[in-house]
Amino acid sequence: MIPSLSLNRLTLTDFRNYAGLRLDVGTGLVALTGANGAGKTNLLEAISLLAPGRGLRGAGFEDLARLGGVGTWAIAAEISKDCEAVSLGTGWSGGEGSQTRLVVIDGHVVRSSGALGQHMRLLWLTPAMDRLFAGPASDRRRFLDRLVQAFDPEHGSRVAVFEKVMRERNLLLEESRADRAWLTSLEAHMAEAATAIAAARLQAVAALQRHIDEGRQHSAFPWGIVAVEGEIEALLTTIPAVRAEDEYRKLLHDSRRLDSAAGRTLSGPHRSDFSVLHGPKDMAAALCSTGEQKALLIGLILAQARAVKAESLCSPVLLLDEIAAHLDRDRRTALFGALRALGCQAWMTGTDAETFGGLGELGAVFHVEAGTVLEVAGRE
Repeated sequence: MIPSLSLNRLTLTDFRNYAGLRLDVGTGLVALTGANGAGKTNLLEAISLLAPGRGLRGAGFEDLARLGGVGTWAIAAEISKDCEAVSLGTGWSGGEGSQTRLVVIDGHVVRSSGALGQHMRLLWLTPAMDRLFAGPASDRRRFLDRLVQAFDPEHGSRVAVFEKVMRERNLLLEESRADRAWLTSLEAHMAEAATAIAAARLQAVAALQRHIDEGRQHSAFPWGIVAVEGEIEALLTTIPAVRAEDEYRKLLHDSRRLDSAAGRTLSGPHRSDFSVLHGPKDMAAALCSTGEQKALLIGLILAQARAVKAESLCSPVLLLDEIAAHLDRDRRTALFGALRALGCQAWMTGTDAETFGGLGELGAVFHVEAGTVLEVAGRE
C-alpha cells in the first residue's frame, strides 16, 4: 500500500551536525542506524520541525544551528500528499533575540508554522517519553495535544492563543488596580479558547479509544483505556459547550483574587491531565513496569495512526526514535507488519543494524555517521 502522505526528499543546511545533506527515500519504512551521537535523532528532529511547533526536542532555534557554522539553519522537504507533490521549508536566520523562523510552502512565505499542519501530520515517540505516564502532568498534556493536532491542525493555534491571553491576564492581575473591563475581555477570550481546546481533546480521545478497541484483538501490543481529566472537559460531558464556556468565564472572574495571590491561573485546560490505564492488567499505566509502559505507548501510537487515517483519510508520518531496541524479535516483526498495514511512512532509528534485519522489502536501511547518510539496504 502506498502511503497517502510521505516525505520523499529531505535537505538540511547547517542543521545540528549536518553541514549539508540531501536524502532521497522511498515511500515505505525508513530505518536509520549508527552509533550514538552520529546524528540519527537529528534527522527525526529536522522532520518534526516540518510540522507546527518546536519539534520533538522542543529546543530553542539558536541551539539547532551547526557548531562552527554561520549561526543559521534551514530544512527543506519534498512530500507527496494524495499523489500530489508539495515542497515545505523552514529555517532560522539567527540574530540576537530572534524567536521566529521562516516557513515556506510551495515557494510562498507563510505567516507562521501553523500552516504546516495543513500538509504534514506527524506522530512521534522518543526515549525521553518512556516514563511519560510516571512523569509530570504537563508532559502528558503536551503528548495529548500533539495527538489532537494530528486530527485537527488548528488545535495548536488554539492552545497558543489561550496561553498567550492567560499570560496577559496573569500580568494584569499583578497590578494593584487592574483594569476590570480589560480583565473581563481577556477572560472571555480565555473561556472561548479553553472550551474549543477541551472539546477537541474529548473528540480526539474518543476516536482514539474507538480504534484501540477495534484493534485490540489483533495487536501484539497492550491496549489502553484513555481519558482526559480536567474541569472544562468534565463540564462538556454534562452540559452544552455554550454553558461550559459561561461557567469557566464566571470561574475566572470569581477566582481573580486567588489567582493574583498564586501568581498564576489555577484552573483551565492548562491543568488537565491525560489518563491511561493498561487494559489487560486493569492498572494505571504509571504503576506498570518500564517495559510495559513502552509497549503501551507503541500500542497507543499505532491506534492513533489508525484513527488519524480513518478521520482525515491521510496516514500520518511516524517518527520512532530507538523504537525497537527493547523489543524481542516477534514484537519487532509485529511492529514492522503493523506499520506496513497502516499504509504510513515511518522513520525509525537504532544503533544496531541487525535490529532492522526483518524489515526486508518493507523499507530501506541507511547508515548514519558523522553527518553523512548512506543507504545500505533497500527494497527490491
